[in-house]
Amino acid sequence: MIAWVYDNARQAACLDHLLVATDSPEIESYCREHGIPALMTSREHKSGTDRLAEVMAKEPASIYVNIQGDEPMITSDHLERLLRPFTDDPATQVSTLKVAIDAETALDRNVVKVVADLAGRALYFSRARIPFDRDGSGQVQYYKHQGFYAFSAAALNTFHYLPPSPLEKLEKLEQLRFLENGIDIAVVETPHDTIGVDTEEDLQRVEEYFQRLHSNMER
Repeated sequence: MIAWVYDNARQAACLDHLLVATDSPEIESYCREHGIPALMTSREHKSGTDRLAEVMAKEPASIYVNIQGDEPMITSDHLERLLRPFTDDPATQVSTLKVAIDAETALDRNVVKVVADLAGRALYFSRARIPFDRDGSGQVQYYKHQGFYAFSAAALNTFHYLPPSPLEKLEKLEQLRFLENGIDIAVVETPHDTIGVDTEEDLQRVEEYFQRLHSNMER
């Protein structure tokens, strides 16, 4: 899966350098054997963002992108959309992605929802179904937060030195640390959903997706 994510991500022309950051000797060994750049990091990190902050100390850059190794459905389009806010507005500090979902999917607490303002800045992320349709209009569009991030070096450094925030600890969502400390997150919509592989069921769904994709390409 690591190789698949790496191969998909390196198709994005918007990335200058790509590597796997891990605390697993097994993953590092696999990467070395298959020619994938890898960097060993501390086992003490509580989040992928903290791990990326360690990478920043060894790999200087102005913008950093965090791609989870369990997202094999990532495409170059995801990454180009993710980085677009930094081109449109040099003052951008953090960006992420959202994709439209139905009301039933929005009930799943494992699916993180996001609500943004009219300028595309995140207002809140939650495991609850937000926004709340008080009048039962059925006219609400819900959005799933896709866990891809791009950070300015300054924002990433700030995050690393801030303590976990109250809402972050409550929802178990690290991105809330930015919002609770007044750091804007630009949210860009994508039409392409992905499946993060956290369970055997997720793995089966991803395998079925790629089997269908392969079959369609052969026709």
